[in-house]
Amino acid sequence: MMRQEIIDLVNQFRDERNWRPFHNAKDFALSISLEASELLENYQWLSSEEANERHRENIEDEVADILIYLTMFCDDLDIDMEEVIKKKLKKNAIKYPISSQPKNLMK
Repeated sequence: MMRQEIIDLVNQFRDERNWRPFHNAKDFALSISLEASELLENYQWLSSEEANERHRENIEDEVADILIYLTMFCDDLDIDMEEVIKKKLKKNAIKYPISSQPKNLMK
């Protein structure tokens, strides 16, 4: 899912700045939440369509910030993003079986 090349680029960026000693799981979790809030700000008082059109570049920047922090978090904790996504989807398939879903959610 997340290519090793991207993980290496993110790690190279932080290592060139000697930021690794200041990084820890708690601060990454906080930063991911804060960046998600910044992403959400783009949608305040606007429809999704309006926000997507007006704030596209900023939305992309905030998504990148979230992914960068998440990449460092997972790399530091040796979490394989692809594997945990697959594992969680299996759990969700049991929790939310297709047979229990309404046929048409749109009215």
